[in-house]
Amino acid sequence: MPQVIFLPHEEICPEGASIEAEPGISICDLALKNGIEIEHACEKSCACTTCHVYVREGLESLAEATEDEEDMLDKAWGLEPDSRLSCQALVADTDLVVELPKYTINQVSENH
Repeated sequence: MPQVIFLPHEEICPEGASIEAEPGISICDLALKNGIEIEHACEKSCACTTCHVYVREGLESLAEATEDEEDMLDKAWGLEPDSRLSCQALVADTDLVVELPKYTINQVSENH
């Protein structure tokens, strides 16, 4: 099974994590199931950008972003070529390295 490596994030995942993933699970669901509290204000329906991540390695193994995802990503803070919405990016059969952005554009966070 592929490994998803979450790079350290000062608040959400200070130590980073390496997690074995079942192919087909979203990066968001994998993180949440393993105690990495990625924000997901729209309940993973591709209607916001709070679950935005950077896929630093393995991006080419993911299915291409849909037009809806691309439209939402255009609104994300710190958009980069390897940006994805973690609720829409499904793990395939390749290891991934994921970085959580320093900020989101979420005006209200339930965890703060």
